[in-house]
Amino acid sequence: MSLNHINLNLLRSLQVLLEECHVSRAALRLNITQSAVSRQLAQLRELCGDPLLVRQGNILVPTPRALSMQDQLSCLLEEFEQLFQGKPFDPKTWCQEFVFSSSDYVAQYIIPSVVSELAKQAPNVNLNYRLWQPDYLQSLGEMGIHLASTMQPHQPTHITSIKIGEDKSVCLMRRGHPASKENTLSIDDLTRYSYIKVTGGGDKDSITDDALKIMGLNRRIALKIPFFSAAVNALSSSDYLMLVPEHIALNLTQDHPLVYFPLPFEVRPHLYWLMWHPKYDQDNAHIWVRKMVLSSMRTSRYSIGMI
Repeated sequence: MSLNHINLNLLRSLQVLLEECHVSRAALRLNITQSAVSRQLAQLRELCGDPLLVRQGNILVPTPRALSMQDQLSCLLEEFEQLFQGKPFDPKTWCQEFVFSSSDYVAQYIIPSVVSELAKQAPNVNLNYRLWQPDYLQSLGEMGIHLASTMQPHQPTHITSIKIGEDKSVCLMRRGHPASKENTLSIDDLTRYSYIKVTGGGDKDSITDDALKIMGLNRRIALKIPFFSAAVNALSSSDYLMLVPEHIALNLTQDHPLVYFPLPFEVRPHLYWLMWHPKYDQDNAHIWVRKMVLSSMRTSRYSIGMI
C-alpha cells in the first residue's frame, strides 16, 4: 500500500477511534459527524485489510492488528505535528555556517562584538564573513549570504530590510593637513587635493561626486583600495583626502592622528540597511541572529547609532 492512496487525515481518526472505542465519542472529538467517522472506519478497514474495531455488546474492541499499530501511530502523528510546528529554537544547539556580508569597517569594528555574543550564546555556529560588493544586491538569495549591511539611497524593494540609521559625508584628512588650517573646508580645498577611495563595501563617494558635478567640478582619485586600515595608513602619511560617513570619521579620529570637516555644501544623507532574502523572514535562527547583529550595530561605540 502506497502513501499516494492514503488520506493522512484517516490516521488521526484511527488514533481517536482506538482511544475512544466508540464512534459517537470519536466524532465529537474530531468535530465531524458520526456518519463521517463510520465512513472513515470503513476506509481504514479496507486499507489495512483488517476490521480494526469489532463490536462486543455495546462497545467496540480493537483487534490485535489495531493494538499493534496504536503506539506506532501515536509516534507518527506526534512527528507530523513537530514537522509543521517546528522545534523551539535554542541558540546553544544551533549548528550552522552563517554568512554575513558588509564593508570591512563593519568587519573590523562591529563584527568582534557579534563574534563575542555568538561564542557565548551559539557556540556551534561558524561565522563566514564576505566583503560586500554593490552587485551582490541583485542576487542576495543566490549567493548564500544570510545577512548583509550596507548603504543604499532608498530601501531595497525586492529583499527584506531594516533601517539601521543615517548620517552624512564628511572630509577626512591627516592632522596638520594644509586644508585644516582654517578650521573650515572650501570647495577649492575639495578639488585642490587628491583622494583615497575605499572600494570595499557600499558606495561612500558618489553623493558628493554628484554635487560637485552639478557645479561643473570633479576630483582626482589617486588611490583606490578595498580596506579601511590600509586607506587610513596612507591618509595619515600624505596630503590625500577621504570622503567618509561621519560616524566612521568620528571613530577614526579617536584612534588615529586624523581630523575631519563638514562639506561646504549640503548632500543627501547616507542610509544604512540590514538586509536579507525574504525566505529567511520566519526562520527562528535567522530572527535571533539578526536581532543580535542589529543590537550590536546600534549600540557599539563604532556604529552609526553613537553619533
